[in-house]
Amino acid sequence: MTKPLALLTSIALSALVAGNAYAEDIKIKMSTLADKSGPARITNIEAAADIMNSQFKAAGIDKRIVIEANASAVKGWDDLALELMKAFSVGQGPDLYVLPHEWIGKFAEDGNALAMDGIIASTPWAYGDILPVLWNSAKAADGKIYGIPQDAEIRMFFYNKDMLRKIGKDEAFIESIPAQVEAGSFTLDDLTALAKEVVDAGAAEYGMLHRPNVGIDYLMVFQSYGVKFIDEASGKLIFPKAEMVEALGWYERNAREGVTPADNTAMSWDAIQSAFKQEKAFIFHQGVWAVAWQAGDKNGAVWPADKEGYFNKIGWIPAPAAEQGGKPSNLSHPLLYTVNAKSGHADIAASLIALATLPYFNTEHAVGSYHTAISHAQTAMPKYRDNWVLSAASPMMEHAQFVPNHTQFGSYNKALFSGLQAVETGKMTAEQAVDFIAEELSLQFGADVEIRESASN
Repeated sequence: MTKPLALLTSIALSALVAGNAYAEDIKIKMSTLADKSGPARITNIEAAADIMNSQFKAAGIDKRIVIEANASAVKGWDDLALELMKAFSVGQGPDLYVLPHEWIGKFAEDGNALAMDGIIASTPWAYGDILPVLWNSAKAADGKIYGIPQDAEIRMFFYNKDMLRKIGKDEAFIESIPAQVEAGSFTLDDLTALAKEVVDAGAAEYGMLHRPNVGIDYLMVFQSYGVKFIDEASGKLIFPKAEMVEALGWYERNAREGVTPADNTAMSWDAIQSAFKQEKAFIFHQGVWAVAWQAGDKNGAVWPADKEGYFNKIGWIPAPAAEQGGKPSNLSHPLLYTVNAKSGHADIAASLIALATLPYFNTEHAVGSYHTAISHAQTAMPKYRDNWVLSAASPMMEHAQFVPNHTQFGSYNKALFSGLQAVETGKMTAEQAVDFIAEELSLQFGADVEIRESASN
């Protein structure tokens, strides 16, 4: 018996025992972040409630599910997680909520997230087709799954093919770059060399630009160099110095050789995006949602908005391997639908999430917010398939990894970014920056972060 059907049967039996069905509003409190680009996080749950209410009516059950959604105005997802923690601490937690995946371990540890493994196993019609890699983002240290992937996205390096044509590269080489990256025959150093060639030939002012502030895009590069951020057995954050030196060394070389400007981290987002759009920069590194402004009329230039025209001009690759024969790396940052383990309506909340996860509903969210599919079936949905941006991005999920499910990783990442900034500006060498970061992490976290000589020891 499927979960919603079992739930309906349970409610129907309760009504019969009472003698007659009676009117009741079952209020389900939901919390998420206010996001103009992602209203379907709420509307999909509301649509799921409509379906269940129709089932109630058909079964003669005089009850109604009412969604009381709170779209928080806090600044970001971490702030929402902290707001939720405060609510739970005073017994005011919602029945279901949306959480950035790296917080799932904390909410599970505190008993505020319901373990979903049994529900997932018993609900194959909703969860049997979810991309297997995404479940990794929803696991806590005990190996159990505590959330359902609500969306996904993918990061990449965008590169300008027209600039390669300007410096004499033939079409065979230009179009072979993604396949070479996949095969491990085109490395991060090869990417640097190509960017330098473009700049030295005068085809671009900047070889490579990345985000100017703390984020996760650049962590792809660290993963390509073999950096591990967490010990999976203990759930403890780690800082492997040898691999960190290699990764920061790549950023140091890029700045020293004039590929990345020394003041990249002092540039504004508008300046960085405009540089790429106005064809002053060969490579820009961020995520799939950036295509929205690349193919639009923003940032002082107009590019082709159709698939053929866009991909004739711009190419995508994950972070290449650090060494010949290695594997490329990619990052995704899923958000999770999570059920309050202490809710009196946990079964209903879980059933609502199952319905909202179905391909139709998730595709409505994905297409409207530039998020990639969470299931194979979504990629065949006409609305998703016809969105050439998302259809092209979905295969890149093959190499997806995730930031650690650890609440202190945000602070860890801030220290890491300070080191990246130091090597690009020339204030420190990669070795000095690694020692600096290690000291900062030790001061902030003490024994909560393990400083290692390498990832293997």
